[in-house]
Amino acid sequence: MTNDDQDRDDRAAKAAENAKSAMAEREAASKAMLDNMARLKALRLAREAAEPPRAPAAKKARAKPRKLNEKAPALSDWLANQQSGGRRI
Repeated sequence: MTNDDQDRDDRAAKAAENAKSAMAEREAASKAMLDNMARLKALRLAREAAEPPRAPAAKKARAKPRKLNEKAPALSDWLANQQSGGRRI
């Protein structure tokens, strides 16, 4: 075995060792994140269970539909109304 072969083997072994340690670090970070998420979820569920139930949200009123005989406003009137309301057209 020549020096070049030995160096190549040493570099390959070192790269494999670095890859194993990087994988272990990633797995540890992933486990820590999942544990934290589970802890926070448990806290949120406990808080939600302790507070009184909320009233249902009020529904927004819909715009009144136009009657069949009613005409839509002219485009110029609509544009003027939009500009006076602060919209940029």
